[in-house]
Amino acid sequence: MADTTAPLPAGLARVIAWPRVRYTVLAALPFALLHLASTTPLPVWAVRTVIVGLLAMLAFGLCEQWPARLPSSMPRWAWQLIGVETAIPLGGLVAYWVTTGEWQFWLNPLRVNGCVQMVFTGWLFAPWIALGAMVKQREELARTQALAFQLERSELERQALDARMRLLQAQVQPHFLFNTLANVRALVRSNSPQTPAVLDSLIAYLRAAVPRLDENASTLSQEIELVRAYLELMRMRMPDRLQYSLHADDAALPLRCPPMALHTLVENAVRHGIDPGEEGGRVDIVITVREGRCVMRVTDTGVGLQAPGDGLGTGLSTLRERMQLAFAGDARLSLTGVMPHGVCAELEFPAQGGGA
Repeated sequence: MADTTAPLPAGLARVIAWPRVRYTVLAALPFALLHLASTTPLPVWAVRTVIVGLLAMLAFGLCEQWPARLPSSMPRWAWQLIGVETAIPLGGLVAYWVTTGEWQFWLNPLRVNGCVQMVFTGWLFAPWIALGAMVKQREELARTQALAFQLERSELERQALDARMRLLQAQVQPHFLFNTLANVRALVRSNSPQTPAVLDSLIAYLRAAVPRLDENASTLSQEIELVRAYLELMRMRMPDRLQYSLHADDAALPLRCPPMALHTLVENAVRHGIDPGEEGGRVDIVITVREGRCVMRVTDTGVGLQAPGDGLGTGLSTLRERMQLAFAGDARLSLTGVMPHGVCAELEFPAQGGGA
């Protein structure tokens, strides 16, 4: 059978909400104890005080919402107190009618005296109870507004981080593409017979790499695929001067990683370590996962640490900032020299699964 009960209007639902009813009942019941000397049973007094309290609560809620606009000289809290004080005599009449079953209970002097005492007590204490409820409402409203402000600020901070990440990503794109095209230009100028094969490899590589440049996150498996293609491309350019090895723990493959992070480390090793040396060298890539942390270690046997050159500062400093943004500051990038010559670049960050 369908439910034909009409839902309460939003305003009325707030007026008679259960937390308000509970607060009113708990506040009204103790006042029944003031009439212990009366011959009327205590449960009857309890019913009367609750009825008065509920009618005062109803007036409090109605004056809170209606009318929607008050004169500038009338504060809302004062209007609510007027409503509460006005409702108390009416509540006393209703309470005595309900508990005695007589409209003309005022013909009984004892009942009239009891009603007057109850109304006077209500007038004396109800405003303070209403003010306490207002203070509680203000505190809840302040907490709600503070929470809403905090959520809004968090959203703005997230948007700012996204914009900053996009800006840094835009810096990576030309940095990588220009370096790669410069390598191809060198082959063309030298009339190398490997130029067509290198161009084919470059085209295949860019088809896989360029679509990922605009992504905010990738997986290490995808990063490794790109780095392997890049190293094959570089080895075709200098077959006798570049060797490499790549090892990654199986647990590292699905981990989240900003796009081009591993590639930046490897490109830096090739461009600033292997390429400047006459004898070339070797690049060893090791990716491990230990105790919730992922460590990328790229070691080359190139010329070693030199004064920062063109592209070195931009590439690694941009990578460091991208990692800090991506992992909320919980990432570390370090460069150390190795003996007899070479550089070890180590990037450490939280092992978080799920890439784009």
